[in-house]
Amino acid sequence: MLTGLQVAFLGGDARHLEIIRTCTDLDATVVLIGFECIHDQLKGVSHSKLTEEIFGKVDVLILPVVGTDDHGSVESSYSNETLVLNEAYIGSLPQHAKVYTGIAKPYLKKLCANHGIDLVELFSRDDVAVYNSIPTAEGALMMAIQNTDITLHGSRCMVLGLGRTGLTLAGMLQRLGAQVKVGVQKPDQFARASEMGIQPFYTKDLYDEVVNMDIIFNTVPDHILTAHVITRIPHRAIIIDLASKPGGTDFRFAEKRGIKALLAPSLPGLVAPRTAGRILANTLCQLIQEERSRNNEQDTERMFPCIPAI
Repeated sequence: MLTGLQVAFLGGDARHLEIIRTCTDLDATVVLIGFECIHDQLKGVSHSKLTEEIFGKVDVLILPVVGTDDHGSVESSYSNETLVLNEAYIGSLPQHAKVYTGIAKPYLKKLCANHGIDLVELFSRDDVAVYNSIPTAEGALMMAIQNTDITLHGSRCMVLGLGRTGLTLAGMLQRLGAQVKVGVQKPDQFARASEMGIQPFYTKDLYDEVVNMDIIFNTVPDHILTAHVITRIPHRAIIIDLASKPGGTDFRFAEKRGIKALLAPSLPGLVAPRTAGRILANTLCQLIQEERSRNNEQDTERMFPCIPAI
C-alpha cells in the first residue's frame, strides 16, 4: 500500500490515467497538475496549478514518458496550459523526493542533479522496455497494414536494430510469414538473428541491402536512413521510423523521392494506452513500495541500533 504517500503527476497522456488509478487504489494521496480537462473522469484525486507550494509537499513526482523537452516544457494531453518545469519547482521538492519518468533528456537530468533529487528512468529497466516493446511492435504492424496495399505475409520487410523493440518486431513479422532481414551492428546480434531463422546483415552494408524492400522499420535512434541510402529504396516502399524524435530517417529527402516515411515514436501510448499504462504502473508502484520498505528498515535500525555482545 501507498498510504500516506504524497504523489504528484505533472502532465502526461492516456498511459498516466492507469498509473493514477493504480496509485489511488493503493491509497496514495494524489494531486494532478495539467489534467484540468478530465476533472470528472478520475476519482479520489485533487487538482492543482503548478506552484512551488505544491511541490514542497510531494514525496513522488511523476512526469510524462519523455519528462521534459530541452527547455523544460512538459507535455500534457489533458491541459491547454503551458507547463514548464524549472529550477524553482525542482528546488522546492523535499530532499527525500523522487522523480519518475520514462526517458530523461539532459535538461531534466541536470535539473535534478543540481538539487540532489533522485531521478528514475523507467525505460532504462530491461523489464519495462521488453514489455513496452509489445505494444510498440503491434502498433508498427498496424501502421504497415494501414499504409500498404499488400499483405505482411510474403512481404519483404527489414528491421533496423535488434534491441528490445527490434527483436520483438522481427519475431512478430516472421510469425506472420514475412521475409525478414535484420540490420545489426554487433556479432552477438548477428548470431541471435541467425538463431531465430532471420537473415541478418551489418548496417554498414545498408546501402546494398535496402534494394527491393517493401517495408522498412527503423528502431535505431541515429541518422541511419540517409539520403544516400534512400536513393536505393524502391518508390513503392514505406518507411516506419520507431526511433524517438527526430528519428533516424532523412524525411525531407524521402518525400522528395516520393517514398512514404512515417515517424512513429511513443506508439504504446497511441495504440494501447491501457496496456502501456499498466506496465508503467506496476513497475513504478513496485519501486515506490520497495523504497518505502528500505526506508522503514533504516528508520528501525536508527531507533533500535544493535548493541554488541559483551
